[in-house]
Amino acid sequence: MVFSLRRAKRLQLIVHSFRYHDGKLYCDDVDLARAAESFGTPLYIYSAGTILDHFSRLNAALAPLHHLVCYAVKANSNRAVLKLLAEAGAGFDIVSGGELFRAIKAGADPTKCTFAGVGKARDEIEYAIDQGVYSFNVESEAELEYIDKIAGAKKLRAPIALRVNPDVDPHTHEYIATGLHENKFGIALGRAPAVYERAAKMRNIDIVGVQMHIGSQITESAPFADAIGKVAPLVMQLKSRYGIKFFSIGGGMGIIYRRALESGSGKWWHDHSGESSAFSVRDYADAIVPPLRDLDVRILVEPGRFLVGNAGILLTRVRYIKESSVKKFVIVDAGMNDLIRPSLYRSYHEIVPVEEKIQSERKRKIDIVGPVCESGDFFALDREMPEVHEGDLLAIMSAGAYGFVMASNYNSRPLPAEALVRGGKLALIRKRQTWEDLVRDEAE
Repeated sequence: MVFSLRRAKRLQLIVHSFRYHDGKLYCDDVDLARAAESFGTPLYIYSAGTILDHFSRLNAALAPLHHLVCYAVKANSNRAVLKLLAEAGAGFDIVSGGELFRAIKAGADPTKCTFAGVGKARDEIEYAIDQGVYSFNVESEAELEYIDKIAGAKKLRAPIALRVNPDVDPHTHEYIATGLHENKFGIALGRAPAVYERAAKMRNIDIVGVQMHIGSQITESAPFADAIGKVAPLVMQLKSRYGIKFFSIGGGMGIIYRRALESGSGKWWHDHSGESSAFSVRDYADAIVPPLRDLDVRILVEPGRFLVGNAGILLTRVRYIKESSVKKFVIVDAGMNDLIRPSLYRSYHEIVPVEEKIQSERKRKIDIVGPVCESGDFFALDREMPEVHEGDLLAIMSAGAYGFVMASNYNSRPLPAEALVRGGKLALIRKRQTWEDLVRDEAE
């Protein structure tokens, strides 16, 4: 399947700003080979234009509703990315005190921030109360009691919404499904009315909404509509009884991880018969807006990957080519510590050469692996690719979400640099760590 940019725009699909021009891969007007020369590799590069385009499309699709788009900071927490979205009017979905601190440092309004997470600590709750967050998304009855106690010590009232678990199967990877009864998240839908009744008797709790989130990388609208249908009667009941202000329907909208890149000189792509469709903003809005409009409360959505996933890539350079009797290994300078998704989830990322290969060039199955001392350190196994040579630059696509934020110093490898393309200019937004940085905070 060839992914057509023109067709994607007609269907309101999520697209990106990475494409070939004169045989070279660009992000907007920036030559990625020159970016690698300037800042080295491995290097994360994000497109500001793509992020803002995705935000504006979703925001516009939800225009019939009184709504707020709260970006899920966990997807990509670089302050430059948060600042882009704060300036565009986004709220933020945070899951730790550190994420709230980051968002505020980037210019976020804490009264547009919701605080989720199953294990909030006392200092995090105190900080969020002091900053005046919009709501705590409460995940358990024990947490509700804890927040009431902390708010009481401050002689304040904490705004809360229960995270209800609608027991809807999102048809996604088991690690990122969150709306089933066997998941650790939320309070069972049937139990929620009793917990709200209990919360209403707490002197330091202010009931302001209800929240749900069924999972991540969901590529169909039906699971969202099903979950809304199950929770909507509770929303109406809570509005009548407690005057709640909002219903947060969570995030989880999926992106394309397999796509083609187009250029004026030709195309380079794989046969992706296994993934032939993308998540449509229009289909999503058509499915959720009608039932939500009837509720007459503010609607919050919490996209993360949806806004930034296709807006970022990881640039890496080929160090060695190694051939055995049964395998050809392409060893690159990025490792599982830089991008763990393929090792952790067996996830697929498109990998393309920065110097475009012609379609007719002979292809061969190879393993693209990193230098980390683990057999699980790979980006692609048995991937059909054109000829790759030592020194070549490769771009690991769709790495804008859950890439750098999940990076580590495993094998004492410094964290990679991050750069942002905006208005045709490339700016470094995080310096590459040095060896000295690795030991800076350790006692001798």
